[in-house]
Amino acid sequence: MVVLAGAGGVGLVEEGVLPGRSRLHRALGGCGSKAPVPDVEPGPVASGSFTSAARAGAEVGWSIAYPPGFDDHAALPVCVTLHGRGSSHEWAFDTLSLQYVLADAVEKGTSPPFAIATVDGGDATNWHPRADGDDPTAMLTDELLPMLAARGLDTDPIGLWGWSLGGFGALLLASDLGSSKVAAVAASSPALWATYSATQPGTFDSEDDFQAHDLFGRTGELDGIPLRIDCGTDDPFAGEVRRLRSQLDPTPDGGLRPGCHDEAFWTRAAAAQLDFIGQHLG
Repeated sequence: MVVLAGAGGVGLVEEGVLPGRSRLHRALGGCGSKAPVPDVEPGPVASGSFTSAARAGAEVGWSIAYPPGFDDHAALPVCVTLHGRGSSHEWAFDTLSLQYVLADAVEKGTSPPFAIATVDGGDATNWHPRADGDDPTAMLTDELLPMLAARGLDTDPIGLWGWSLGGFGALLLASDLGSSKVAAVAASSPALWATYSATQPGTFDSEDDFQAHDLFGRTGELDGIPLRIDCGTDDPFAGEVRRLRSQLDPTPDGGLRPGCHDEAFWTRAAAAQLDFIGQHLG
């Protein structure tokens, strides 16, 4: 149970001065509801796992969703999606129902057909190399992408899509790979912090690690990559997302609109984000 210490406490939370603004809005019904799952028949979803040398021997699960009419191993462009903290490769399909969003977009003609690949990045790796030897970046580039190519998917270039820490990771990986390798990025509520001291414990190894992977110092590396960055106005990362958007030229598609840091906002944004990626993957 959450106890708020008088009207003054509620006011401070409401202004975002104290932690818990999204929790309060959710409790008061201010975050909105999830988008309905499209009433379509989805295409096939293939799943498996591999032992990742890059992730220190971790067993890494993966899934690939195809649009209706395409079988497993179909030759299609591919978008790699990156989950948030404490999640897994299954989340994009079990919770966000992206296989249905994909089928609906292809059926309506708002996006050309492409495949969506998901993969396990670990609980709090933040999708960058860690001091303990866990390197999800190398897992993506040196293990996942070759596996996807071996299954017939076109991995040059790829799309990238992520949520929260995965949104940060998608932008970070795009800054590493550049415009010749990345067709488009959609970042939903990317986890961004102004300083190392403001980060969640365990997200970075040190101040040096934070500085080395600070997206505000990498905006030039995103030049030439079509970007869409969305965030809820009641999301705790809204201020830093607004700041990042203002420093990118051209200003990314998407924007800030009512919503919180939750699955309701992410499902409401999913169809437009998927169309954005599909139109650039072509």
